Amino acid sequence: MQPIVVCNNLCHEFQVAGGTIQVLKDISLEIYPGELTMLVGPSGCGKTTLISVIAGLLRHSAGDVFVLGKNIAKLSSMELLKLRREKIGFIFQQFNLLLGLSSNENAAVPLVANQQSWETAQAKSNALLTQLGMGNHLEKLPRQLSGGQQQRVAIARALVHDPKLLLCDEPTASLDSQSGQTVMKLLTELAVKPDRAAIVVTHDPRIYAFADRVVHMEDGRIDKVEQGKEAIRLQRH
Repeated sequence: MQPIVVCNNLCHEFQVAGGTIQVLKDISLEIYPGELTMLVGPSGCGKTTLISVIAGLLRHSAGDVFVLGKNIAKLSSMELLKLRREKIGFIFQQFNLLLGLSSNENAAVPLVANQQSWETAQAKSNALLTQLGMGNHLEKLPRQLSGGQQQRVAIARALVHDPKLLLCDEPTASLDSQSGQTVMKLLTELAVKPDRAAIVVTHDPRIYAFADRVVHMEDGRIDKVEQGKEAIRLQRH
């Protein structure tokens, strides 16, 4: 089984007045299809920076990052944009829905960006939102939805173009406990597929049980990796 993401001795630093701050320090990590991997650790330990580097939103300072076999350091800005648009889905803590678009229109955006017709995009987003229990809220604007409902729209938007890599930054942080559990159940049911990897950044220990692997980070490094039963089963095949 080939990994979807490979990080080898990855380092990243920010330039600040008077010098640099090293945020990622010699990160080596492989992310396999069929897994939901959680990145956990205290604020400022580098979790969000790591997924931003993996997504090509930040250019790393040293080491190598391969996504779907591509060395992202060698990709142009347009090639990175194409990779994100076609192969990566994002779920954000604050949902990042477009306030003037309905649920169905928000979820259809990635397909339109990939030059599918508006009719096809809406049909696909409609079907996925209905699967997520949002069939009665297709025409509602984000302000007319609860936090849990907005997150379901965000999930649909992230998955509608069938990405090979799903990146989630604190997907339950803005939700109450029950809504957070519901969202994670939906994610594991819909996002975890044999040909897709999911990475979830979280501070929420209530959702650790949904992970196949839990990667603990501390001060820009990987401190330890705990493997779940599902990850072990996949590696045996």
